[in-house]
Amino acid sequence: MAILLGVDTGGTYTDAVLLRDEEEVIASSKALTTRHDLAIGIGAAVGRVLEESGVSPGDIALASLSTTLATNALVEGQGGRVGLVYIGFREQDIDGHGLRAPLNGDPAIVVAGGHDHAGGEARALDREALLTWLDSVEGVSAYAVAAQFATRNPEHELAAAEMITRLTGRPVSCSHHLSARLNGPKRALTALLNARLIGMITRLVEKAEGKLAELGITAPLMVVRGDGALISAAQARARPIETILSGPAASIVGARWLTGASLALVSDIGGTTTDIALLRDGRPMIDPAGARVGPWRTMVEAVAMRTSGLGGDSEVHVVDEGLVGGVTLGPRRVLPVCLIAHESPEIVHRTLDAQLRSTVPGEFDGAFARAVPGIDADGLHKRDAALLDRIGDGLHPVGSLLNSRLEQMALRRLIGRGLVQVSGVTPTDASHVLGHVNRWDTEAAEKALTLMTRKRTGTGNVLAEDAAGVARMIVDRLTWQTVIALLEAALSEEERPFGPPPEQLARHVLMAHGLNGYRGLTRLDAGLDVAVVGLGASVGCYYPAVGERLGCEMILPDHAGVANAIGAVVGRVTIRRSGTVTAPSEGQYRVHLDSGPVDFETAEEALARLQAELESASRAEAEAAGAEDIQMSATRELRTAQAQEREVFLEGEITVEASGRPRIAVGGAAG
Repeated sequence: MAILLGVDTGGTYTDAVLLRDEEEVIASSKALTTRHDLAIGIGAAVGRVLEESGVSPGDIALASLSTTLATNALVEGQGGRVGLVYIGFREQDIDGHGLRAPLNGDPAIVVAGGHDHAGGEARALDREALLTWLDSVEGVSAYAVAAQFATRNPEHELAAAEMITRLTGRPVSCSHHLSARLNGPKRALTALLNARLIGMITRLVEKAEGKLAELGITAPLMVVRGDGALISAAQARARPIETILSGPAASIVGARWLTGASLALVSDIGGTTTDIALLRDGRPMIDPAGARVGPWRTMVEAVAMRTSGLGGDSEVHVVDEGLVGGVTLGPRRVLPVCLIAHESPEIVHRTLDAQLRSTVPGEFDGAFARAVPGIDADGLHKRDAALLDRIGDGLHPVGSLLNSRLEQMALRRLIGRGLVQVSGVTPTDASHVLGHVNRWDTEAAEKALTLMTRKRTGTGNVLAEDAAGVARMIVDRLTWQTVIALLEAALSEEERPFGPPPEQLARHVLMAHGLNGYRGLTRLDAGLDVAVVGLGASVGCYYPAVGERLGCEMILPDHAGVANAIGAVVGRVTIRRSGTVTAPSEGQYRVHLDSGPVDFETAEEALARLQAELESASRAEAEAAGAEDIQMSATRELRTAQAQEREVFLEGEITVEASGRPRIAVGGAAG
């Protein structure tokens, strides 16, 4: 019997789950995610699941972690200060290739060097320029190196990385280690973001390992990659960019394990976002263009995921324009009033009571703010720094903090930097008022929603008669926005596109009438013709109504609230490596290896050598990740042309996959 531990750190909750032999959930638990130190939330969730199950920590054979840390950091523009070395490009290419924005003021240098399409040296690497620049750079936590055609010959990237490591001792991300595909600028972006995340993910993994060891768990720690596969903690430290979309990927794997579904849309509602992906033939679909996170399109293989800023903790906005009043949700996450009142009841209730006694509604009624400890606050504008100092260590009503519109802008900037958290009305508060949830302070939620009833619509009427009326309005709006998000996801995966973009079609007036089953001179019906697997802690509150609206089967499995943690531990170690064979001239077939190009006289010889190299490298990497019973597979994609009635080889690409279950610990050691 093997006991497996899965942990997921989400935006609101950290989940832990124990499985027996990948067949049975023994116990599960939740703890609030502690953003200033994720190890605290991890320790609380794991401690509870051990206590609930009675399992001895030494009996745990495998631990695995999925996380939204990398995704959230890139979306919010957080991470370490990095240096970019761009080899073989022009000075103006930093701006022309769209790298200035992700650099965000961090140092970069363009140096001579690089190779051509066939892997030959285009210009010698300017080592002197690189040395001079390295001597001038300060305060950099890691470096990214990207050279022209490095996937055809990585010599200059490797040389630059060796110099940086020797002179600075800092970690270096080489673009050819992260992707075997052409497109230097996109590889440079991927390497840059990877370098930015190294310190953050290293701290998370080290703290997670330390917390597990403190609890007596000595099993090896795995981390979920963005495509749902598992990698070792050491590999996650070296390539943290591969953990973007880790949490959503784990939810897809968990959905498959929980339901056995072969074809379904999987929709995971968290506190901050709703993540939707297609499960086809029992496997998550992979985004062929590379994972998109925030504004950045990377070259990282990850699940094809549509993410919307809609969750149980989405900020509620009153629609005060037009003839029809209402509310809309997101995309920003705020702390529910019921939660902040649970943590600080005296100040929250005192403030809400005072606001209810006032005859004039305030712009910031029901809103609170507090600083987030442990976040670097260097480089703040004077006004922002002054406001942060005024917030200090306490919780404050937002209205008492702001004296001008300029300070409102300062508060928004502090929130954007992750330095301040704001609390306000959310769907979670609405669910407390309606009696669907009773986890935190329902009385505070009722007071906050009562304050919201006094808001005026465009007609001058109050928004609702009572707190329950506002709560129903909020829940109905969440249902509708979820319906739209699912329609967009389904339309984007249709094999025969309809023409207009999914975002436009999902909101089209004919779609709305079709969902309502319009009958007149025409008959309109619309909905989903595929099942939806609903996941997340709050899914039972909202998704039955979503299924009714879409006329589809809504699958809400047992343990849906911890599906991410389940997916974190039931996945497989999968390592994919790709390589290319080109034909620089007639009768010359070139294999592009990490050690440099090698030429052969026949295409088959070159392809065989490439496949052997890829199989050896992927197997070794899978073993390093802790895989056992490794299975190998390979695919070839050949590009040829007809010339003088014969087929001419142009290029060949081979992708090799090594896959196996992670090795489990026996008696506290890897077996």
